[in-house]
This record gives sequence, C-alpha cells and structure tokens, in this order.
Amino acid sequence: MDHVVVFTPALGRTIAALEGAGIELRRVREPSEPGPPVHQAFFRLGEVILEVVANPKATGDAALWGVTLAVSDLDAAAELLGDRLGEVHDAVQPGWRIATVRREAGLGVPVALMSEIAEKRPGPG
Repeated sequence: MDHVVVFTPALGRTIAALEGAGIELRRVREPSEPGPPVHQAFFRLGEVILEVVANPKATGDAALWGVTLAVSDLDAAAELLGDRLGEVHDAVQPGWRIATVRREAGLGVPVALMSEIAEKRPGPG
C-alpha cells in the first residue's frame, strides 16, 4: 500500500485529531502549489502515507475516500485488468504513473494503482 486518502470538511480539525493521536504532520500542501488545486495534509504511518484532503462540500466527519497500491508493473496490471482499469497516466508524484480501478470492478472503495517509471520515456521528436 502506498497511501490512503481521507476527505474531510474541516482540515484543521482533522489535523488536530491526528496530532492528538500522536501522528506527526509531515507537510501541508496549499492549493496554490503545482498540482491539483486542493488543500492537503500528509502524515506518515510507517511505510504508508496518509493523505488528508480538504473537501468543503463534505459534511460530518472525515471519511475514507480510497487507497492507492504500489505495483511493480503498471502496464502488466493494466493488461490483466483490461477495461476495469482507467487510463494509465503520469501521477502528480514525479517519476510515477497511476491508473484508477473503475467502479464497475465492484471493489466498494476507490482504488488506484501506481508504479515508478522504470526508465525515461523518449521525449517528443
């Protein structure tokens, strides 16, 4: 498992609750930084990253949104899963590619697969 994503309507409250449980905040990402325009907080749970994403449209408590699994060969996983896996594309994390398992696969919780880019792909031209 690479990381777990939690949506929260109140990022500050969720950060305080996790810190109160002894989980150290590693980084806060502001919407103005490169990447998706969202406010995020990152925690380390051993080898797994806990990504907490502010979702102002959410109500109530923070809740699990999904999990991302690291795989050794994303192309092989895509071939095996066929149309149950969405398009493979570059991830926000440099040097990684990602694809999301489609809802039709019936997993119950959103799941994404990621792998490191094994070698640099040729550039255009």
